[in-house]
Amino acid sequence: MDVLIHLFVGLHIIGIASLLGGFLTQMKAMGEGTARFGPAMLHGALTMLVTGVVLVGLNQADDNTVNNLKIGIKLALLIVILALVYVKRDEEKVDKGMFGAVGGLTTANIFIAVLWT
Repeated sequence: MDVLIHLFVGLHIIGIASLLGGFLTQMKAMGEGTARFGPAMLHGALTMLVTGVVLVGLNQADDNTVNNLKIGIKLALLIVILALVYVKRDEEKVDKGMFGAVGGLTTANIFIAVLWT
């Protein structure tokens, strides 16, 4: 079971990297007002959602303790990120504030995962 959990943690990190990497590569464009949500950002957020749900299930099945408040907050942030990216994915330009919000929420999600013990 530990190998399976570690596999999904790795996939979860790949999803985070895809979402945050897509944001970071568009930061210059954000300053110019031409940033857009790329497919990698949407796929990264979806990967995070699926692997996160699987990780919660695997940890509960393995009788590991799961902090439901932490997971709930992370899920809420991810749903907001997914909604923003999904709705605006086909637009040529995304508002600076909305694009910055996705980056900020992604960063907050990472810090909650790492620092909340």
